[in-house]
Amino acid sequence: MGVAGFPEGHIACQAGKHADWRHLKEKVEAGADFVVTQLFFDNTDYFEFRDHLTQKLGVTVPIVPGIVAIVSATQIVKFTQMCGAKIPPALRTKLDAIGTDDEAALKFGIEYATRQCEELLRAGVPGLHFYTLNKGRSTVEVVKNLGLA
Repeated sequence: MGVAGFPEGHIACQAGKHADWRHLKEKVEAGADFVVTQLFFDNTDYFEFRDHLTQKLGVTVPIVPGIVAIVSATQIVKFTQMCGAKIPPALRTKLDAIGTDDEAALKFGIEYATRQCEELLRAGVPGLHFYTLNKGRSTVEVVKNLGLA
């Protein structure tokens, strides 16, 4: 059984990310076999989340990072606003420059997600979970770029 985890804290958790992470530990203690994270764009958020859970809270189940390859700059901005994920300033600047050019966003999204996944894999993550939003082309390209196809 898998459960959701939020590296930046759940949008509805007013007590902050550390309180949310304690709730996640309770889900694991209730029988979760693994955690799949909400999407994130800054790997340091995942690393802080993972390290806090494993080193401070004693969580031992796999914590699988959730990745999305951006396919539309406008869509991802709206999507992250709804789910509470942050877009780092440098990424937001690039997305603003791309604007409504979805082909440019797709190309950039594949490149960004590939680099993000490379770093995560080097750090020994137990796997990768891709949020495709019903558009698999970019994920297929990322997987190919990683040599996992």
